[in-house]
Amino acid sequence: MRKGLLITFEGGDGSGKSTQLSLLKEYLIQKGIKILTLREPGGVAISEKIRKIILDNKNTEMSPVTEMLLYAASRAQLVSQVIKPSLEKGITVICDRFVDSSYVYQGLARGLGIDTVKLVNDIATEYILPDITFFMDIAPELALKRRFNASIPDRLENENISFHRDVYMGYLKLTELYPERIKRINGEIGINAAFSSIKKYIDDLLCRYIK
Repeated sequence: MRKGLLITFEGGDGSGKSTQLSLLKEYLIQKGIKILTLREPGGVAISEKIRKIILDNKNTEMSPVTEMLLYAASRAQLVSQVIKPSLEKGITVICDRFVDSSYVYQGLARGLGIDTVKLVNDIATEYILPDITFFMDIAPELALKRRFNASIPDRLENENISFHRDVYMGYLKLTELYPERIKRINGEIGINAAFSSIKKYIDDLLCRYIK
């Protein structure tokens, strides 16, 4: 049986990841493709419990290393319990965040280094990488404004603006490091226009994948 695809969305909170993920889900379902959507951190019971610890505004003393390890632990459980078995069954998985978030948030913005984060997460992911990743490119100031208007900010969202700018610059660096996998999508041109760009990449991926 042909293995499923792993498609991920990345970007700052409020960048439009969830909206585009939902649109892509419906688009692929219409093509007759079996789809599973997930979020990180979370997705399964154990990972959701870890998510609460990571994002709790009371946990302001959390060290960058602790943060990295908690994200990796949540990811390891999700990969083992859901992602890997689903891909092996031919189900395409669309995930709101994956390992690139750790490269950016802990590796670059927290200063632990991509190599350190990669070493830990290679174990957590069992070396599984996305087939394609969409980085929703939107100015951090605008993304945060959108996010704060939607709900109460969590621990990471409450970081100062310089941290969020570092996260944004980190994503730009990743697009340079992994241009074949990470596709930069302008998140400020409107929902439909952004999704049109995503569809083009997906249609090309499906054509190559089907072959």
